[in-house]
Amino acid sequence: MRLRIASRNSPLAMWQAEFVKSRLEQAHSGLGVEIVGFTTTGDRLLHSPLARLGGKGLFVKELERAMLDGEADIAVHSMKDVPAELPTGLGLAVICERADPSDAFISNHYQSVAELPNGARVGTSSLRRQCQLRLLRPDLELADLRGNVGTRLDKLDHGEYHAIILASAGLMRLELEARIRSRLPLDDFLPAAGQGAVGVECRNDDEQTLRLLACLHHEDTAARVAAERAVTTALQGGCELPIAAHAVLRGGELHLRALVADAASNEILRAEGSGPVAEAESTGRAVAASLLARGADRIIAGLRDTSQS
Repeated sequence: MRLRIASRNSPLAMWQAEFVKSRLEQAHSGLGVEIVGFTTTGDRLLHSPLARLGGKGLFVKELERAMLDGEADIAVHSMKDVPAELPTGLGLAVICERADPSDAFISNHYQSVAELPNGARVGTSSLRRQCQLRLLRPDLELADLRGNVGTRLDKLDHGEYHAIILASAGLMRLELEARIRSRLPLDDFLPAAGQGAVGVECRNDDEQTLRLLACLHHEDTAARVAAERAVTTALQGGCELPIAAHAVLRGGELHLRALVADAASNEILRAEGSGPVAEAESTGRAVAASLLARGADRIIAGLRDTSQS
């Protein structure tokens, strides 16, 4: 039997696809796995911020179309890039074990955000990261930064930025962990929902493929990601909005923290909650309700009005 994986052509996406391919071939003797590469809309449109283009869903649409059209059987995604709502007929079959969910500070001259000189230029296109950086250092100049990991590091090395912020997991997977000067502490700097986790999407009615994929599923990671994604779903927020969520498991309970930020006013609303692991999504919805009670709906509506104007 052969299985076709739809993947973006970027080095990090290909690493993720190769990881899934290797795990599946090890688990199932006689299974052949082929990777089919795609250049997505998000990969082509590199000259505008993602928030203006419609968010990170631009990185998965072509892969989903390939599955629906029968050109691929599964798609492998960074979970932080996957929109809250999936097309009819498709679902997240498994969530693989999570890597480091933190954000990484990368610089050739400074060890941390605190060490940056006044007015330093920091590269990141993530509104979530920009809002939290402004809270830590309102003097910084925050500039958009698009492209794959290698392109972003090249721009730093050519002096376009004093520092850049990237996901720690991506650097580790590409064996670039040495470029990390420091990790932004999760207590102060919440990551995107699902950051550090890899998910596999497939057709809901493809029972044979679902059975093959089951060996990749990691229950603890799936519960944490489900809680985090429930926050963004309840807030009707896409990846283009500055929403962050991070869940941990302690003593059989799931603890979740989340925030919504207003890039214009630098207002940040925070909420947290806990619940049984089996009720991860309910915990996420409860935390989202707390954010809404604090005024998150006002912030999100304002952000949408700004992005559509």
